[in-house]
Amino acid sequence: MKAERPYPQVRVTRKGERALAAGHPWVYAAEVTEADESIRDGGLADIVSGKGAYLGTGFYNSHSLIRCRLLSRNANDRFDDAFWQRRVQYAWDYRKSVMQPEDLHCCRVIFGEADGFPGLTVDRFGPVLSVQVLSLGMERIQERLLPILTRVLRQDGQDIAGIYLRNDVSLREKEGLAQNKGWFCLPGEPEPTLTGADIVENGIRYRVDFINGQKTGFFLDQKYNRQAVARLSRGRTVLDCFTHTGSFALNAAKGGAKHVTAVDVSEFAVECAAENARLNGLEDVMECRAANVFDLLPQLEKEPKKFDFIILDPPAFTKSRKTIDSAMAGYKEINYRAMKLLPRGGYLATCSCSHFASTERFMAMLRSAARDAGVQLRQIEQRQQCCDHPILWGVEETDYLKFFLFQVV
Repeated sequence: MKAERPYPQVRVTRKGERALAAGHPWVYAAEVTEADESIRDGGLADIVSGKGAYLGTGFYNSHSLIRCRLLSRNANDRFDDAFWQRRVQYAWDYRKSVMQPEDLHCCRVIFGEADGFPGLTVDRFGPVLSVQVLSLGMERIQERLLPILTRVLRQDGQDIAGIYLRNDVSLREKEGLAQNKGWFCLPGEPEPTLTGADIVENGIRYRVDFINGQKTGFFLDQKYNRQAVARLSRGRTVLDCFTHTGSFALNAAKGGAKHVTAVDVSEFAVECAAENARLNGLEDVMECRAANVFDLLPQLEKEPKKFDFIILDPPAFTKSRKTIDSAMAGYKEINYRAMKLLPRGGYLATCSCSHFASTERFMAMLRSAARDAGVQLRQIEQRQQCCDHPILWGVEETDYLKFFLFQVV
């Protein structure tokens, strides 16, 4: 006789069943055919097929288009503190296995669904864990989970002063959650007084504003791609477009570039990049300039060619499938202009951080841009996001960053 399950049930369509079987951890509202009346939003529910076969257990939210977020496919799992400790430990052990010890002081500790924590992001900036909670289920258990996370890291000898919640994103509203930010109160500990964190990535020092900086405070996913840029930069004149706080430009300068021009439309970002250059003693090599890249590149075409390495790291031009065509047009415009600016033998680093812009579409855009610019691309390497942002096969949302290095011939 089967043991009685403690969780209410959600019955799904054949389409939902197939998606789960293929490895995707979400059940959409349209895929739910029946849900027990006893289900509590943010609580756990068993997901079952039309015939009642167990498919997994996950968080339920009637306010979200993502009706269920899968936690486990193991019917024997008990979702107690021991379960969460094992899962945190597994995520941390993975980082320790795939990264150098010095990189663990600024890394993504938890990458949502790829680590089995649906809707949870945890970035480490030295002594601070910057946390973003984007699902109701995770919000409901954070009082249990975040102290466990802190304990696992501290028991491994990691210096963790506190946890800062960066829940000031509109995406939370789709889950029925309010926006907020501030220190998470760890039991029995005073609130930290830190207003920033000092980190070292690839030998470069940064002051991270985890309170007001974009996303969680700093983009960690390009860590090893920046190293690839640094290796190609020696003796070159580099143009870094969409520099943000200057990370690619700084790596190029430290890599031995003759001169680096770092450009961003945001005055604040340019000021941060300039401050980071001073912090690393690179201000004589690195010039920071506020300009719209879409206006600047055509202007530079009218001048003698002076850059032999151009870096394009734009923000996501699309966050939905509805705008993918206009986004690809934007990507093509800047890549076409960069290819026209570069001399034969020059180098191009180009990226997209939107998972909607698939690798296939991005490559097709690059081929089209090269054809229109009258150049040929010699690929040096194709890269992805850093390994602390693991790609979980079957979950396309985790595969988002495209990075290519080319020589223009």
